[in-house]
Amino acid sequence: MRAIIFDMDGVLVESMPFHYQAMKIAIKELANIDLDKSRFYLLEGMPITEMALEILKIKGYVDAKNITKKDIQMSENVAKRKKELFKQTNVIPKPFVGVRELITNTLSGCSKAVVSGSAKEEVDTIIDEIFGKDAFNIIIDGDQFEGKGKPDPASFEVALQRLNVRPSDAVAVENAPLGVKAAKSAGIPCILTLNTSPLAISDFKGLISEDRVFEDTSSAGNFLSNWCHSSSEV
Repeated sequence: MRAIIFDMDGVLVESMPFHYQAMKIAIKELANIDLDKSRFYLLEGMPITEMALEILKIKGYVDAKNITKKDIQMSENVAKRKKELFKQTNVIPKPFVGVRELITNTLSGCSKAVVSGSAKEEVDTIIDEIFGKDAFNIIIDGDQFEGKGKPDPASFEVALQRLNVRPSDAVAVENAPLGVKAAKSAGIPCILTLNTSPLAISDFKGLISEDRVFEDTSSAGNFLSNWCHSSSEV
């Protein structure tokens, strides 16, 4: 059986604005840095502490060539505060239009997995509330791969092992450059769904061909359904 591996945030559910707002507030409070939305989306998939450190480097808050223990501590503090702020929102993000039907009915002939960089508590709550715990064959969260978030391919490689499929018999559905890189490094063909992302096709130049870019997850449904029931490769 073939398998489709979905990212969660920004692909299945509209959660990215909440993550962005939490990080924006956290890094402003602790480092007085103004974080633009596109920068945050470009770094999506990284473990949150690594993302915080990367933002600190990009904004010149720390010396990228001389990272100190103090810098590491700052990134950890930002990550902790971001998680607190996100948890305080206490919201279950809505699925994108048509996605629930796509997962539960249209793609019933394929194995399905979620590979997310979000914390286990967040992933489990969202999946259970929106799709039901049995909607996916396997679910991999960020807590299982602390320090090995995207673009590291480890989470995708484990997904393939647990699904018992070859890379060529799987397809990844992503919305961020680091996710695309991780899937490609694992040998998995990938498609891109932009949904409400501020990123443009130009942000993925050299990573994915334009015929594998879809306006939203729902519009990728026919492509995924046809691939799921055919013998041809992506």
